[in-house]
Amino acid sequence: MIRRSLLAITLITLALCIAIVTSLLAFTSHREPVSASQRQAPAITIPELTQHGPPPTTSAFTAYLVDADTSRVLADSNGEKPLPMASTTKIMTALIAIQTGNLDQLVTIKQDAYDEVHLYDGSSANLVVGDRLPLRDLIYGLMLPSGDDAAIAIADGLAQTPANFVQRMNLFALRLHLFQTHYTNPDGLLSDNTTNPAHYTTAADLVRLTNYAMTLPLFRQVVQTQRYIVAPTSQAHAYTWDNTNTLLQTYPGATGTKTGYTQEAGYCLVFSATHANHHLIGVLLNDVDSDHRFHDAVALLNWGFGIPIS
Repeated sequence: MIRRSLLAITLITLALCIAIVTSLLAFTSHREPVSASQRQAPAITIPELTQHGPPPTTSAFTAYLVDADTSRVLADSNGEKPLPMASTTKIMTALIAIQTGNLDQLVTIKQDAYDEVHLYDGSSANLVVGDRLPLRDLIYGLMLPSGDDAAIAIADGLAQTPANFVQRMNLFALRLHLFQTHYTNPDGLLSDNTTNPAHYTTAADLVRLTNYAMTLPLFRQVVQTQRYIVAPTSQAHAYTWDNTNTLLQTYPGATGTKTGYTQEAGYCLVFSATHANHHLIGVLLNDVDSDHRFHDAVALLNWGFGIPIS
């Protein structure tokens, strides 16, 4: 009796399954065929600069230009050669401050920050020992007047000592796959004005670093600012800082980024600009003088933006 009941249940279940499958096949046979365009989402194409002809000649030892929208290298002269980079070092210092620091943290200016400028002839934000400034303001003091004192103050404020901060810089370099970059200080200044073979980068690494930094709204805002004014408070003096990157005043669409100079590195410039919704980032290392680096940057940008888009 039990066997008959089980057999009946099995036959009923089988009949139901056949009915369901038959219904599904009938429904499917009446559907419109699915086209390939319906099965696959349309690919998003990014307009690409199609290089033609050689880039302009520059007076810099290294000249490197990249289409930031596609990461395509447009011009490359010694772009993979490790070289000293002077104050373009501060791009990494600013990046770490923005990503790891409390921007409202008050940082006390210590004697070592003052000494960095006055003992080693560094560029200065004219910080006063004992002043307490928000980290956010110090980032402007770091990037606009290229304050070596601001770099040391930021390092002290975030890591207690510059040496500790440099460890973070090198860790960040590895995380960003900057495998031809190494830092020994947060400002790029050489204390003995000779050589420092352990402090180096390449133009290619600088572009990768800058391209990443430009994804941060505060970084973009800082490097585009021509003048920044800090009002006096009960804890700090007033400061006015002007940007050393004159492209912001002279080149339409310029968006940054950082100047640099030491006797060893020569005149350096990381530059970026936007035209017709297209973005370029370039690097010049070891140019002959301050004016030439800006002329060379303009020549490269004009050439890059003149490349046809495919």
